[in-house]
Amino acid sequence: MTLTLTRTHWVSIAAVALALLFAGAATVASAGGDDGHPGGHGGGAAAAPAADSADAGFARDMAVHHQQAVEMSFIVRDRTQDEEVRRLAYDIANTQANQRGMLLGWLDLWGLPKVDSGAEPMAWMEQAHGEGGHGDGAHGDDGGHGGTSGNGAHGSDQGAGAGDASRGGQPDTGAVMPGMATRAELDRLAKASGKQAEVLYLQLMTDHHKGGVAMAEGCASLCTVPQEKALAQGMVDAQQFEMDLMADLLKKRGAAPRP
Repeated sequence: MTLTLTRTHWVSIAAVALALLFAGAATVASAGGDDGHPGGHGGGAAAAPAADSADAGFARDMAVHHQQAVEMSFIVRDRTQDEEVRRLAYDIANTQANQRGMLLGWLDLWGLPKVDSGAEPMAWMEQAHGEGGHGDGAHGDDGGHGGTSGNGAHGSDQGAGAGDASRGGQPDTGAVMPGMATRAELDRLAKASGKQAEVLYLQLMTDHHKGGVAMAEGCASLCTVPQEKALAQGMVDAQQFEMDLMADLLKKRGAAPRP
C-alpha cells in the first residue's frame, strides 16, 4: 500500500511521538519507585535490574543506536531543501533524542553504568536468539552487501552477541549493531545533496529502523521492567509506520529500500 503524505500522516507521527514521550515520563517515576530511587519502598517497586540484564543491555545499546539516527537526521536536514524529508528527519531526531534521554535516565535511576566495556554489543539478545542470530544488520564498509551475510549483523552462522559478527568482520567500519550505518556510508551522506542525499538517507534510515525494530522486539520479549517493555513496543509500532512512510518517499524518487 502506498502512503500519501498528508496532514493526517504527520499528525499521526506526532501523536505516536507524544504518546511515547508521555509514557517515558511516567516510566521515570515508576522505574525509580515512589521515593524516586530504584527499588524504593513507597509502592513496592521491583528492584533495579542487574547490569547484565536485558533491561540494562537494551537501554545501553538502543541509546547508541538512537544517537546515530539523530546524527543522520541532522546531516540530511543540511543536505536537502525538500520539506517532506526535512520534516521526517526532524521528527525522527526529536523522538529518538528524547527516547535516548529516557534510556540513559533509567540507567542512572538503576545505578548502572551507561557503558559496559566488558560486554559485547547485543550480548543481551543471546537469551532470545542463541546461535541462530536475528535482525537486519550493517552493510559493507562501502554501503554494499558483499562483505556480510544476507542476514546482516547477526548472520545465520553467528551468535547474536558476537561482536565481530556485528561489525561484519570489519571492526573499523563503525557498524556495531543491527542496521547501523558504517562510517563510509555516513561520509557519503554528508557529501551528497538534493535528491541523492534524500534517497541515501531514506535507505540508510530504513535499514536503521529494521535493526531498531529487531532490538525493540527483543526487549519487548526479554525485558522485565514493564514501562521499558511498553516503550520498546511503542518503538516497534512507530518505526514500522515510518518504514512504510519512507518506502513511499523512496518510490516518489524512483528508488526503493535496499534489499
